[in-house]
Amino acid sequence: MNKLIQIFRVKDIRNKILIVAGLLIAFRILAAIPIPGIDAEKLRAYFSSNQLFGFLNLFSGGGLDNLSIIMLGVGPYITATIIMQLLTIIFPKFKELYYEEGERGRAKFNQYSRILTIPLAALQSYGFLTLLSSQGVIDRPNFLGLITNVVVITAGSMLALWLGEIISEQKIGNGISLIIIAGILSGIPNKIRLALATYTPSELPTYIGFLVLAVVLIAGVVYLNEGERKVPIAYARRVRGNKLFGGVSSYLPLKVNQAGMIPLIFAISVLLFPQFLAQISSVVSADFSVKFNSLVTSFLNNKLFYGLFYFFLVFAFTYFYTTITFNPDEVSKNLQRSGGFIPGIRPGENTARFFSRTINRLTFFGAAFLGLIAVLPIIVQQITGISVLTISGTALLIVVAVALETMRQIDAQLTVREYEGIE
Repeated sequence: MNKLIQIFRVKDIRNKILIVAGLLIAFRILAAIPIPGIDAEKLRAYFSSNQLFGFLNLFSGGGLDNLSIIMLGVGPYITATIIMQLLTIIFPKFKELYYEEGERGRAKFNQYSRILTIPLAALQSYGFLTLLSSQGVIDRPNFLGLITNVVVITAGSMLALWLGEIISEQKIGNGISLIIIAGILSGIPNKIRLALATYTPSELPTYIGFLVLAVVLIAGVVYLNEGERKVPIAYARRVRGNKLFGGVSSYLPLKVNQAGMIPLIFAISVLLFPQFLAQISSVVSADFSVKFNSLVTSFLNNKLFYGLFYFFLVFAFTYFYTTITFNPDEVSKNLQRSGGFIPGIRPGENTARFFSRTINRLTFFGAAFLGLIAVLPIIVQQITGISVLTISGTALLIVVAVALETMRQIDAQLTVREYEGIE
């Protein structure tokens, strides 16, 4: 409580919070403005029966469920960022730009991601509009109307990215993540209303158990997000002229969950891509689409196979993405260049092997817990038998991670001002 009072006492931080709140409100207003030719009832019915669009709506910031002018939100930028990071494996130039050229290289890398966002947003908007019009969810536009809507939606996606970057400049949280979290939180009142509407006194123990499970899960997500292995690092003493440098000890934190929420995005994309293909194939062949869609639907309705396969994908993609983002050889080389070493381990190859073993063990626990978070909605529905009582592990992971990061940034700014106030 004292920390909260302190935040609003500092004028600079208070103004930044108000700016961020105003930008998020502006985003939610834009997310409520639909493109022309929308049948709200058909759209709601179609989205409620389609897991793919429900997931994409999460990462769009909640702008997809009514086909708003910013229906794609920051989704194309997230896709562009993932593609750029995957390209670091294929092209050494991108790898050098991202890992070795410091802040300037990262800034240029991010600029390439922004440029890639434009064609991705155009392609995604065209694909969604074509698919929905073929399903009769929206009116089939003429060529000029289609191009106009694609341009508007693409511009809306870039506007959402711009709002996110302005929020990030305030240094009280990541703008892209805060836009996503705003969309998640905006759907909570409706879920509470549905839960209360279907409530019966006999289900009270189930609801209490659900709340207890939610609290335990939040604690688990916090533990996963904050968990790390501190590897001790020592620096050799070096003499330069008449001065002695080094001789200090530090540590290198290795997080349990190096990959964040990216494996969840990869896994759900792989799982639901066949469903997307089945629906879009109706444009070519209606009979094939019906058979393919029936096969995909039967798989998705089998909760056991679906849950096990989803868990396996998340587990595998966690290892895959950790391999991309954490290179033991590069970390070992950088440590050796700076004169650092792990006590009891020789620099170079031995250090790289140590990092590789350690990160593999940490990733095993992180991947297992992340997989459990992914299949949690299926487990909760099977136990409770109530469809409205679901905990989206993906949404929860985003909310907790963003809340912790925002708290850290605000706390850092308060700490700086405390030091500045010391005379």
